[in-house]
Order: sequence, then structure tokens, then C-alpha cells
Amino acid sequence: MNTRRSAPLQPAAIDRRYLVSLLLLTVSTGVIDAVSYLALDRVFTGNMTGNVLFIGFGLVGVADIPLLNNTIALLAFVLGAVLCSRVVRGHSHESRLPTANLVMLVLVAVLSTVLALVWWGIGDLPEPALLVVTALLAIVMGAQAIAVRSAGVADVTTIVVTSTLANLAADSHLAGGTGDRAWRRLGAVVAMGLGAVIGALLIRFAVGPVALLAAAVIMLVAVFLLALARRAERNAKRRSADGVASVGASA
Repeated sequence: MNTRRSAPLQPAAIDRRYLVSLLLLTVSTGVIDAVSYLALDRVFTGNMTGNVLFIGFGLVGVADIPLLNNTIALLAFVLGAVLCSRVVRGHSHESRLPTANLVMLVLVAVLSTVLALVWWGIGDLPEPALLVVTALLAIVMGAQAIAVRSAGVADVTTIVVTSTLANLAADSHLAGGTGDRAWRRLGAVVAMGLGAVIGALLIRFAVGPVALLAAAVIMLVAVFLLALARRAERNAKRRSADGVASVGASA
């Protein structure tokens, strides 16, 4: 009698299936924030901590702070997060990532691509159009932040690295910790910085829409890899369940 059972997937193994995809999304966030800050008049569409600070500076009259732009970005980010939460709430899947979440990420990537192409076609943006692009990018980033949460990879949120840096320092050997997840955390920080470098270089030597298109392409690749990770996790769980069922039937 064969009593061998398929070993269940461990959380760390599942994390690794999603990690590359989430790091790529973090790179795309760095590119998008470079685009929004350098090409859309000093505003962040992914990093809301920066916008909150800029709004505070603007409220007390600090010069050259675009208060309206930052306020629109903040509100649009919240709107994107709310809309995505309404869509994905209550959905489940055999993998960590429900189909509704994956569809939202596909829409986010497609919208970013379309926005880059339209901006490229228009050229220099007048102030009203600039505010529209800012709002749409912030909606995209808010939706992405919610859609990837179900992947459940700690310290890789794709939009911020402040808490990641704090955890990296707190758990480091220098602080008396074990160094747990150090490479993952460092990877998230490097990914965000790499995205910022890519975005800044493309804006410097090309134009904002080209940088945004690059971010959209990275996002599309990341979503494709997420779909593969999701399928691999589902198939592994099915094989594990079939193995358990086979053992029970032969007992």
C-alpha cells in the first residue's frame, strides 16, 4: 500500500512564487512616481506619504508647492483604492489571488498603457489635462495597492518602502535580530529605487509619456508573471489534495 502523501505548500514557498512579480510592480511604481513628480509638477501618484507632506507645506504657503495637484492625487488614490476594494471584496480562489484581483491588475496595466499612448499623442499637457493625467495615475496606483494585497507577501506592498526599511533595520543582525526576510526587504527597496532611476533617465533623455509607457510595460510583465504564479499555486494545491485523497482511498 502506497502511503506517500504530497507535501503541502509552505507559506514561504508560495511567497517565492509571487515575489518576482511584486518586485516588478514595485519597479513600475518607482517609474510612475518619477513620472508624476518630474513630469507632472512635483506630485506623487503612488507615494501618498509625500503628498500628505506636500499638502501640509502648501497649506502654510510654502512656495512652489502645487497644493491642488497633490490634493487631487491624494483623493484620486483613495478613490482608486475604494473602487478596487468594492470590486474584489468577497471573492476567493484556490490560489491566494482571486480572479477579480487579477482582472483589476490587468485593467490597471492596460489603463496605464493607454494613458501613456494618449499623452504621447497629445504632447505637452495644458494644466487641465495635466490634472486629469495625475488623477488617473493616482487611481491606477490606489487600485493596484488593493489588488495585490491578497498575494500576502509581507514587506512588498509595491507602493511604499518606509515600513519595509524599518523592519529591515529592526530585524537586522546589527539590531540583535535574526535577519529574517532581509533579502526580500532589501529587494523591495532596491526595486523602488531602480524604478525611480529608470523613470528619471527616460524623462531626462526622452519624455514623460515614454517613461510612463515603460512603467506600463513592466506592469504588464508583472501581471503576466502573477497569473503564472497563481496557476502554479493552484495546480500544486490540487496535486496535494489529489495525493491526500489517493492515500485515503487506498487506506
